[in-house]
Amino acid sequence: MKKLLSRLSLALLAGVSSVAVSPAVAQARAVEVDRIVAVVNHEVITALQLRSRLDQAVRQLSRQGVELPPREVLERQMLERLIIERAQLQLAADSAIRVDEATLERAIARIAENNGLTLGQLREALDRDGIPWERFRDEIRTELLITRLREREVDSRIVVTDAEVDNFIVNNPDAFAGGEYLLAHILLRAPEGATPTQLDALARRADEVVRRLEGGEDFARVAASVSDAPDAMNGGELGWRSRDRLPALFAEIVDRLQPGQMSPVLRSAAGLHIVRLIDRRGGTLAGPDTVEQTRASHILIRTSEIVSDAEAESRIRGLYERVILGGADFAELARNHSADLSAANGGELGWIYPGDTVPDFERAMDALAPGQVSEPVRSPFGWHLIKVHERRVQDVSEERKRAMARAALRERKSEDAFEDWVRQLRDSTYVEYRLEQD
Repeated sequence: MKKLLSRLSLALLAGVSSVAVSPAVAQARAVEVDRIVAVVNHEVITALQLRSRLDQAVRQLSRQGVELPPREVLERQMLERLIIERAQLQLAADSAIRVDEATLERAIARIAENNGLTLGQLREALDRDGIPWERFRDEIRTELLITRLREREVDSRIVVTDAEVDNFIVNNPDAFAGGEYLLAHILLRAPEGATPTQLDALARRADEVVRRLEGGEDFARVAASVSDAPDAMNGGELGWRSRDRLPALFAEIVDRLQPGQMSPVLRSAAGLHIVRLIDRRGGTLAGPDTVEQTRASHILIRTSEIVSDAEAESRIRGLYERVILGGADFAELARNHSADLSAANGGELGWIYPGDTVPDFERAMDALAPGQVSEPVRSPFGWHLIKVHERRVQDVSEERKRAMARAALRERKSEDAFEDWVRQLRDSTYVEYRLEQD
């Protein structure tokens, strides 16, 4: 999430100043141009919402020096992203996923810190760039909600077996050598249950994209025009990644490419991909083979059809007060109240490697000093209290390699599963387009 927030905050902070207009003129323009451009299930997307996000994307592409595609092409690309975003937000609301004010304020504070600003300076920077504070807060809340939805619907269901870890280490001996790759990609997403006719049409689209690229068109410009990937409006850039953090399909091809070269059309369950290697850096991993582990316990109140999110939160807050204010024994409360298998052991989870737990749990655990108990923490499983007992750093070459392999496999599986999940969600969403009424 930290990387996600950093990317979003940098994009929002680096815009250009808006041109001032009188309130009367602004109101007249809003009345004239604001209309419905799409219906997504029971909600609408308006022209003003589309224009605001489109202007933000144009600023971002311009900062990267990308030659902009025609505005109408970008407009349709952005509308599709807003449709997918709205569908996810609707599902989050139906699933009772929320972001409280305290969580939002902490996220905004991290954004300011990552940009070397105080909160006051952040507000001033946004104001100079014509970005209203409330709009900025709403966008951060949206990112947090979608991240939590992904953790619940996708990440929490990812399972990595010991056999998969063994196989990964055998087949990827150089995966942890420390090298990093800067890639960009284009995804042409296949519909769920695509017919042979649809797949043929998709292949023809891919051939046309390749012809444009081989004809000298800028990769970032083409990605912004045609890619169905979430990073299309960033020119398709994935950012610097070590090989173990690349999607498996990309990791297989990257060593055959020189900087500036692009791959042939690659096929996955999500659709067709074209990958370009922008640059590579780094070499053999240095330093001791050590990893930090945390010994922790937790109490879990699961949410279910019987136990609502609000009820689970209320119960965990009651237990928190008993521990913090009443001095109750954590292990005893875990044995009596926790809905996890660890309850029989007083909530003990043993020694935990990085990546062993879901992101919300790990972030809260990592913020604790030994002996501390967290405030209530929400995860895809329910509400937790976490207690950290101790930490240790060990020289564990093989264990470290296995932990890194497990984390890499989890990330790869998560990305593939998320792409497939988004495709299914989009295909099951009712959408009525009204953009062509311009």
